[in-house]
Amino acid sequence: SLIDHFINIYPLKIMDAKKYNNIKLTIGIIKGVLTFVLILLFVSFGYSSGLDNFLSDYIENSYLRLIVFSAILGFAGSILFFPVKYYVEYYLEHKYKLSNQTVYSWLKEDFKGFLVGISIGLPILMIFYFSLNYFEALWWLPFSIIMFIISVLLAKILPVVILPIFYKIEQVNDDELKQRILNLTDGVGMKVEDIFTFDMSKNTKKANAAFTGLGRTKKIILADTLVGNYNYDEIETVIAHELGHHKHKHILKNIFISTIFSFLTFFLIAALYDISLSWFGFESRTEIAALPLLTVWAMLIGLVLTPVSNIISRKFEYQADEYAVRATSKPEDFVRTLSRLNEQNMGDEDPHHLVEWFFYSHPSVKRRISFIESLK
Repeated sequence: SLIDHFINIYPLKIMDAKKYNNIKLTIGIIKGVLTFVLILLFVSFGYSSGLDNFLSDYIENSYLRLIVFSAILGFAGSILFFPVKYYVEYYLEHKYKLSNQTVYSWLKEDFKGFLVGISIGLPILMIFYFSLNYFEALWWLPFSIIMFIISVLLAKILPVVILPIFYKIEQVNDDELKQRILNLTDGVGMKVEDIFTFDMSKNTKKANAAFTGLGRTKKIILADTLVGNYNYDEIETVIAHELGHHKHKHILKNIFISTIFSFLTFFLIAALYDISLSWFGFESRTEIAALPLLTVWAMLIGLVLTPVSNIISRKFEYQADEYAVRATSKPEDFVRTLSRLNEQNMGDEDPHHLVEWFFYSHPSVKRRISFIESLK
């Protein structure tokens, strides 16, 4: 069968991929648990209050003090976890021949990411603390609304402002490829502003594609590692899958679902935060020393909501896969593309079902191929 052909043809690479993913998963879990414990100990043993009291001797303004407090914690965390970051993002990627970066280019890209994160995160931090001070127990409601607005704005500026910071964006000049893609988009009534490629190969050998923009007008962005290594039929199936999300209105559904989850998360964080303040000797929710508790509760709530979100996401992926098969009538090309992409991106083709259930937003390639075969 197609499964046997594409799943078992590269046994050594499959073993490498499983090892690669298991290492990343294990390190991620250990890092998450360690972060949770360290934050809890930092607050429980009074180090958070000590740092806040120390800063208050020099910085009277609470907003400025929060910035410095957060910067110190962020810097300490970066130093503590830098060896892990280097191992996962640089060493491991080179060991499995996925990265094209030098140490310098890796540090450069990471620094650019840091600057972008600061430019976005700092205003959000100030808005959060203002909401906490001004709206008191109801701070979570206006903050959730503002975060929704920010997420919409970020979706709009991502391809125009943020992506060009990291990649060189160029128009696709292949007329046949463009026409094939436009024929597919016409089938779902999507207006495409243009089709672009970006130099993903400067960092990695992995491949990807994305639709950007909200509403009916989209920009299609293809990695050069996709355009340069896959034929027209294979790229068509990738685009058709993405169009399946558009056809089934998954973007709107995801916006609705993520908004509900976001409001629910902030509501629960606010309630649990208020309840737990007295456990650690805090008297006010606006005490800067108490704020790390928000992260503790956010991590615990995330443990519950993450698998729920992933279950919904995997359902959407199956629907998009089905549309790709119906729209192109090229199931063999789609199977081959999924298998090649999974191999190229060093994905685990058949993870443990509990790992897939909790961590995977997409079904494993083995299950996706099996599903596609069932459609035939």
